[in-house]
Amino acid sequence: MKEIILLKQGEMVLKGANRYKFEDLLLRNVRNAVETLGKSHIFAKQSTVFVDFEGENVDMDEAEDRLCRVFGAVSVTRAAVCDYDFDTMLSQAAEYLRPALMFAKSFKVVAKRADKSYPKKSPEIGAELGGKLLSVFPRLEVKMKEPEVTVYAEVREHHIFVHTDAKRGAGGLPCGIGGHGLLMLSGGLDSPVAGYMMARRGMKISAVHFESPPYTSERARQKVEKLARLVSRYSGKMTVFVVQFTDIQEHIRRECKEDLFTLIMRRFMLHIACDIAKKAKAGAIITGESLGQVASQTLQAITVTEAAADMPVFRPCIGMDKQDIVDIAFKIGTYETSIEPYEDCCTVFTPRHPQTKPTLAEVLEEEKKLNIEKLLSEVTYDRTEFVY
Repeated sequence: MKEIILLKQGEMVLKGANRYKFEDLLLRNVRNAVETLGKSHIFAKQSTVFVDFEGENVDMDEAEDRLCRVFGAVSVTRAAVCDYDFDTMLSQAAEYLRPALMFAKSFKVVAKRADKSYPKKSPEIGAELGGKLLSVFPRLEVKMKEPEVTVYAEVREHHIFVHTDAKRGAGGLPCGIGGHGLLMLSGGLDSPVAGYMMARRGMKISAVHFESPPYTSERARQKVEKLARLVSRYSGKMTVFVVQFTDIQEHIRRECKEDLFTLIMRRFMLHIACDIAKKAKAGAIITGESLGQVASQTLQAITVTEAAADMPVFRPCIGMDKQDIVDIAFKIGTYETSIEPYEDCCTVFTPRHPQTKPTLAEVLEEEKKLNIEKLLSEVTYDRTEFVY
């Protein structure tokens, strides 16, 4: 039986005159998500996006899985496309619902008549469809409160869509509506979660990673590339810039106080990230910092670090504890990759007793020992595009 996938729009339905911009982006992102699965007709109507595939050889399980990761939709539903003729619909619905109802004990029917010209009203549709299902599955009991299965019948133009409970969608806003941000992707737990959270608020994501060979390995780079692919399942295509950072770190270690090493290093990272962001036409930097999690993430340390940036720095994890971040990492599938034990540049030359209450004045004084302009001018990086 022919199936269609329905995506219910989320908070974007509350938008005013510019709502069409949100809807256009959602449709584009839906097309990108399923384009490799086969030809499809995708359109929006009455706060719902319809994904109608041509042919019968489409992997609908995979399509549903991908669409559950598209931001902007609060629910994703696979539905049978039943005939507009009521009696035919009843037979088709019973057959389609067989796997869901065969072993269920209770159910109810919810009918919605979006097409008001349909001759039967919603209560009649619900009652007659419920009667048909009881005749086919006599073991069932009608239970209006907390049934095991809820059956929905949506009357639209030309067809009636029949389905059971929807899957939860990704929510948020369509990627791209909130501008473009550059994620500082370290390879740990926090930064992929930060990228996911900003993408969920409609931000297009690119990423920058700092590597320090020979102190960091090729396996560490591969780990970051894998994380980028995993995050791109939600954000869409992601460009990753990989910066060669060894020379700068060695200069800082050689010339500056050990307890300020991490802070000065992170200020260099922000300088470089802002430069790359401007060239990539991104308007903000995204980090995975969480207040108080490590010495470089105290209020004083964050203040000193952010002074090196000349664009907004978003920290979506700032008020979360580690377990909150771990829970989201499990949810989005990055946890197992993030905990792989490969060194990243932030763990190279870690000071024994880092400053937790630095002042900008003392850090700027220490940076006078370095030829900052020369070091920044010699930075090299490459770029790769990733899509899951």
